[in-house]
Amino acid sequence: MGDKGFLDNPSTATGIAKKRQGFLIRKRGSKNMMDEKKLARDELIGRHVTIKECTDPTWINRSGMIIDETKNTFLIDIDGKQRRIAKKTAKFEFEYNGKKLMLDGSKLVYRPEDRTKKIR
Repeated sequence: MGDKGFLDNPSTATGIAKKRQGFLIRKRGSKNMMDEKKLARDELIGRHVTIKECTDPTWINRSGMIIDETKNTFLIDIDGKQRRIAKKTAKFEFEYNGKKLMLDGSKLVYRPEDRTKKIR
């Protein structure tokens, strides 16, 4: 297999299933994938976030504090101004347990109270 792990191979059943979940795919044995799932289930209000990818290029690399969340959007305080961004249009970077983790916003499109139950 070389230096690629089993989960990095999208042709395997496990690789395909992990890719469908939308989380970053890590090498076997990596704790980062578990941290991403824990973060996705956790409360996101109050967390610092950076937008790393977005369909609107003016959002890229903007960062701030999440102050509210709906099913489809985050309300982020950026430089003292409140801005609302659609979850499905961006990939977000969070700091979690001292690590920087990126989550695909389209996989966070749940009501905040339901997200903890639905993300597996």
